Amino acid sequence: MILFRLILESFQFALSALIVNKVRTVLSLLGITIGIFSIIAVFSVFDSLEKAIRDDISSLGDNVLFIQKWPWAMGGSDYPWWKYWQRPETNLRELAELQRRSNAAEAFTFMVSVSRNISAGNITIENSGINAVSHDYDRVMSMDIGSGRYFTPLESQSGRNVIIIGADVAETLFPGADPIGRSVKVFGRRMDVIGVLAKTGDNIFGGSEDNSAFITINFARNVIDLRATGTTILAKVKPNVSNEELKDELTGIMRSLRKLKPAAEDNFAINEMDIINRGFDQFFGVIAIVGWIIGGFSLLVGGFGIANIMFVSVKERTSQIGIQKSLGAKNYFVLLQFLFEAVFLSVLGGIVGLLIVLVIALIITSTTSFTMILSLQNILLGIFVSAFIGLLSGFIPAWSASRLDPVEAMRSSF
Repeated sequence: MILFRLILESFQFALSALIVNKVRTVLSLLGITIGIFSIIAVFSVFDSLEKAIRDDISSLGDNVLFIQKWPWAMGGSDYPWWKYWQRPETNLRELAELQRRSNAAEAFTFMVSVSRNISAGNITIENSGINAVSHDYDRVMSMDIGSGRYFTPLESQSGRNVIIIGADVAETLFPGADPIGRSVKVFGRRMDVIGVLAKTGDNIFGGSEDNSAFITINFARNVIDLRATGTTILAKVKPNVSNEELKDELTGIMRSLRKLKPAAEDNFAINEMDIINRGFDQFFGVIAIVGWIIGGFSLLVGGFGIANIMFVSVKERTSQIGIQKSLGAKNYFVLLQFLFEAVFLSVLGGIVGLLIVLVIALIITSTTSFTMILSLQNILLGIFVSAFIGLLSGFIPAWSASRLDPVEAMRSSF
């Protein structure tokens, strides 16, 4: 009951200070408000950006390994690039052997990407991305077909002249018409449209499948030289199997296929999305430090503002403190009373900063394609930091109030 009454009285005193000295209080709390706004706004923007990036990375296959000629993370500036250049490209024979020997992979697919024009009638789309894939591509990577269908096993095996086009390609070449069953021209060959991908828009990296197309690898090998093009074998991890386990297995199989001696270096790279994730971890770690530095100066100013309010409050209530102590109030009671008041004022300033962030987040989310989220974690962080600043700033004024001599304090009213 005593603690409850203490909190209630502190709340009443703090509210009274707000009402009586509105301008002074608002100006003093402005530092806390700006500081919390700066920190939480930065964290909210980059948390939202990080979520969007990681979602896009996940959609690209965080459980997929990419066997390629070049590694995504180079071995350093002093690493001889010509060692990578001399490596052989992956090929369809290796794909078949991997499918036969692997126990840790759920599915494999082979992919080659090139840029070519796609045309229908008098309309031509220049430099559209053409992805030539083996049959199990839809089992390895996420592929949302909005209308039509995927390749049949017979079409993939025989290399039929069929194509799946992106949503933007379909809208451009066949405005207002159903493209399924119609023909387009790619590589100078007529190809039948059997599917249209669902519209996805640009991902966080600026790429999109809306302006691309998919054909079978057995058709592509008749019109392009696979050995002169960057090829990739994609392997999807089985459930309950780690990426590292599959990577170790694939390394052993590939070294066997390429007849590498035990002491010889790998002449292939096994890449995974975790490499990109680690790079972003470092980036967002730096951003967090920047956020604290930006908001730290405002919080420092806000802390002095809270201390100023509390020193003035102690001065104005000196006689009241003397009366409380003469009636038996302990030092800790007076100390806690003023500390609660300082924390309340500081948290109030922090809540105003959080409300400003929330309003801005709602405006950005409703007016742009970027979704900004004020997470519960950031709300709690803002309140905690505010309370900590209030506790820190109010301690010295509260301590000086608790050490006042009751007789001297009561005399101050005369």
